[in-house]
Amino acid sequence: AQAASAHVGALYSDPRTCGVPVPEALMSNSVASFFPAPTQALRAAGVSAGGTMAPSVPRRSGMALDVSKQLIVVSCYTRFDNLAHGPRGTEAQRSLYTYSMDPSDGQMVLLSITKDEVMNPAFSRFHPRKNLLYTCTESVAENGQIVTWKVCPETGRLSKLASSDAGGTSTCYLTLDKACENMLVVNYWDATIGVFGVDPKQGHVDGVRSTFDPNNGRKMKARHDKHVNHSQNDSTAQKERQADPHSHAVILDPFFGQIAYVPDLGMDLIRQFRFDKVSGKLHSIGTIPSGPSGRVALGPRYIEFHPTLPVCYVVNELSSEVSVFAFDRRVVEAVISGEPVTEPTLRLVQTVSTIPEAYPGDMNTCGRIAVHSSGKFVLVSNRGHDSITVFRVHLDPSSAGLLSVASTQHTRGATPRHFMFDNSGQWLVTANQDSDNLGVFRFNLATGKLEWSGQQYEVPSPNFLCSVIPHAPGPLMPSSKL
Repeated sequence: AQAASAHVGALYSDPRTCGVPVPEALMSNSVASFFPAPTQALRAAGVSAGGTMAPSVPRRSGMALDVSKQLIVVSCYTRFDNLAHGPRGTEAQRSLYTYSMDPSDGQMVLLSITKDEVMNPAFSRFHPRKNLLYTCTESVAENGQIVTWKVCPETGRLSKLASSDAGGTSTCYLTLDKACENMLVVNYWDATIGVFGVDPKQGHVDGVRSTFDPNNGRKMKARHDKHVNHSQNDSTAQKERQADPHSHAVILDPFFGQIAYVPDLGMDLIRQFRFDKVSGKLHSIGTIPSGPSGRVALGPRYIEFHPTLPVCYVVNELSSEVSVFAFDRRVVEAVISGEPVTEPTLRLVQTVSTIPEAYPGDMNTCGRIAVHSSGKFVLVSNRGHDSITVFRVHLDPSSAGLLSVASTQHTRGATPRHFMFDNSGQWLVTANQDSDNLGVFRFNLATGKLEWSGQQYEVPSPNFLCSVIPHAPGPLMPSSKL
């Protein structure tokens, strides 16, 4: 109850929601009417009664995941003076470190450090069918680069295959469509969103197909050579950070793969687009507030869908909150069919705090949000409080998808910008940017508690972790969630 933030409008606790506050408007009929019975809802969303997501990519011959191997690629900041925020750790001499992990005890072994000079890689994406890793570079002063790397399954060595201009500054997010024919790219500083082609043979990014500019060509108010530190979260910093649009991520809905969602940290909203994979264009279909109506300084950073429920979660960086949205399949189907639609595709159902009530909100900003592969937990990193908050996902039909706090764990380091689970879902690794270290925790799948393993690894200014399960020759299994 302490974790629930104050909503605008009436809130009350109802026995059908397990004590979790829910907007009164949603309770006018019943939560059950908003969240249909599990079997109906899941079937409508393309999920079997057994809880398995319908395969999004058909089986085909080629490469299969070698689940016996677990690689972890760590990216690092190599230069601080051209970033929007202000890291306090050590500038890295090399930008990418590859580790192996033993799933029996969570121990990691350093395998490779890239020798290619790539500045500030800050996001990574592994190809679902090829041994390729994509990274993008972060700088407010110059356009980002999308770099394609070959991954050696045995040694973990990364070999640079190609590089492409990202078409904007401070590139921060990459998403492949289901067919791996297009890559959607977000540039944080100038807020542009690009769609790039992917070479069908080699798999590298192969030129821009379209660009969406939320500024409509207008010059930004903030200057790249004179701006507030985006690590700060007082009212002055918030005001400047929200003077311009700042797109922070892009994902495609997991059910149709045709609706793109882009959190805009600067405007406190989620942009909706209809994605046309044939033309490579994004068609705007409106925006959605990233939290309760009337609130400001929310700062939406990332958005993630539940693996089976028609629900998604938005982490608001500035307000240290998670907003829970229901995915409206009926509206989405109308959008895809070309019907005129005025309703949003997402509906807010809950907002909860990621930090304890006693901790000052202006001393924290949120980092990553992730939904555990079991669908039972949602996790968020807190930069300032230096913790990971674990939320339990309610699976009861009357409150399916809603959240309540299960545990909070210090990360044994400063500024956990990112974290990731290994392939088993039993080990969690934190990237503590400002203390130059990684921390390994055992995740209790029953309680949602994180238990310190005692294992810590020194890496300069780690900013992102990518779980890589190499592909081995053999028939492909259905693609997992990207």
